[in-house]
Amino acid sequence: MRKSIIGAALALSVAVAPAAYAGNIVETAQEAGAFNTLLAAAGAAGLAGALADGENLTVFAPTDEAFAALPEGTVETLLKPENKQQLIDILSYHVLPVKITSSELPAGTNDVATLKKGGDETVTVSVMGGKVMVDGATVVTADVMADNGVIHVIDKVILPSD
Repeated sequence: MRKSIIGAALALSVAVAPAAYAGNIVETAQEAGAFNTLLAAAGAAGLAGALADGENLTVFAPTDEAFAALPEGTVETLLKPENKQQLIDILSYHVLPVKITSSELPAGTNDVATLKKGGDETVTVSVMGGKVMVDGATVVTADVMADNGVIHVIDKVILPSD
């Protein structure tokens, strides 16, 4: 009888163990296939390693379509080596230093600290009527889980005010 109780307890612990995710944030974004521009920008800015190795991050990830909606030539200009700091500022504005799932977001409007340093360091997150907005961008897919954080897909690139 003791063996059957231990066996049942082991089976239960396996059944409720958290599922393994696809990989880190970079691997998860690569697998999704809709974030090629974001990943290229992160590589050019030298931030891909931080997104892959950082812990408990939240990324508001614009899709390739969101980057394509920027004025013509914007992405190409930002990818130039002389604009690396501006690119770092923009990309770090999309990342929170804490993992926050959609169910953890409080209702109403809140300013949340990003990884951006200097100037505009917070994004405004609004949760109203089941809709989540981040600095005017809509979260179109929430809670894409990665081993080291969570991705919330947004429909436009958000820009710091500075």
